Amino acid sequence: MDLFLDRSQRRTIGVQLYGQLREAIERGRLLPGDRLPPSRQLADELGIARHTVTTVYGRLAAEGFIDGHAGAGSVVTTTVTADHTLDGASDLTSDGAASMSATTTAATAPTAAPKMRRASVDPPVRFDLRVGAPDPELFPLVDWRRAVTWSLQRPPSMPPDPEGDIDLRRSITRWIGRSRSVVAGVDQLHLTAGAQQAFDLVARALLRSGDVVAVEDPGYHLARRCFEVAGARIVGIPVDDHGLVVDAIPSDARLVYTTPSHQMPLGVTMSMPRRVELLALGRRSDLVIVEDDYDSEFRHVDRPLEPLHRLDRGERVVYVGSFSKTLGPALRLGFAVVPRALVDPLRELRAAVGWQPPATDQSALHRLITDGSFDRHLRRTRRVYAERHRELRAQLAAHPDSFTGIPTNAGLHITAWLPHGCDEAAAVAAARDRGVAVECLGAYRIAPGARGALAIGFGTIASNAIADAISTLADAVGAAR
Repeated sequence: MDLFLDRSQRRTIGVQLYGQLREAIERGRLLPGDRLPPSRQLADELGIARHTVTTVYGRLAAEGFIDGHAGAGSVVTTTVTADHTLDGASDLTSDGAASMSATTTAATAPTAAPKMRRASVDPPVRFDLRVGAPDPELFPLVDWRRAVTWSLQRPPSMPPDPEGDIDLRRSITRWIGRSRSVVAGVDQLHLTAGAQQAFDLVARALLRSGDVVAVEDPGYHLARRCFEVAGARIVGIPVDDHGLVVDAIPSDARLVYTTPSHQMPLGVTMSMPRRVELLALGRRSDLVIVEDDYDSEFRHVDRPLEPLHRLDRGERVVYVGSFSKTLGPALRLGFAVVPRALVDPLRELRAAVGWQPPATDQSALHRLITDGSFDRHLRRTRRVYAERHRELRAQLAAHPDSFTGIPTNAGLHITAWLPHGCDEAAAVAAARDRGVAVECLGAYRIAPGARGALAIGFGTIASNAIADAISTLADAVGAAR
């Protein structure tokens, strides 16, 4: 760490050194466990007396910032904030000697330490029930390493295709045709850095400032934010047991964003009559429908309904998918299947924007799909997540005074209503105090809700830990009521 001492200042060298070290600790540039340079080394580097350094170290130790022992060096102990300013630290004389009566070694014990206030730290997370994260322990590391090694032996395409690696586009096109009955040409599929980039591209290609975009309420807040950034006027559409309420979509809407397979965050599946109704509205009103099929690979109970894209033959539907739930969000691998009318405009836009996932990752995913590793990975993870889904449903049912689970057939989370009158933010805070990380519905809402709810993820928690987690969460709900 660089330290800057100015001999022309009125403040002494010792005061400057003390102030900079203390500021580095308070602002987190030096963290608990970091070791300070030995006093002799620091004195030589700064060209000052070693006695000045040991005096400063002694004061920092007395105030609880560092812990020093002869021969073992000085180590930062904690991040604290002070109720007084650094400029008031005038008890170091011009030659660096201390006016305090304590000794000047780094091991000096505190005598009259200033009033300190410890920075607030959340308790450690015992049970992570946050939404959207797959289990990193299930990542197919051996297969992925093999696929990356294979991809590194192939030179990347030159120049790169604006839509992404052609081999991966072909393999994804075949895979979604086989697994989800989404039929499209390779030229209609764009590789993206996750689903979020797909939303961004659609917004850039279709929307002008002030255009109305209808989104589910509650709904996926990051997609909503993407359309807001594009200048759209967002209108929240309620969701009931059958999915998006189509009758509530305004007549001047330019685009509708929906998650029909597994509504985010309520988890309901859009019924077939509602799907037909939405597509009919799209044709009548020249409406573009963005279908976010974010985790339909994990269906635990009934058979899936046909995607909107298949029902519409892709005329008005932009089908968006990603590998964030099946592999991991850090890879930033997704895709968008666009109608024929958008192929050329989107290709021109991609050529101008020019960013997409790393070529090595694209090639590795192509290998993972074509050699059968991805399908084997899905079969294995489906069994694991189906077991967790069953266990979470059972445990929520075991605490009827705290939770009313919303029936859901797919995905990596279940949303549960809280008792009437229970504040969801208070429940989340009480859960955090007990070491449970969980989300409430508030972050997904546009209009305030009449009843609180929690979105409970099971992607990263083992089945045998779910009972303890829900029991602890129920206790938090009871404290928040």
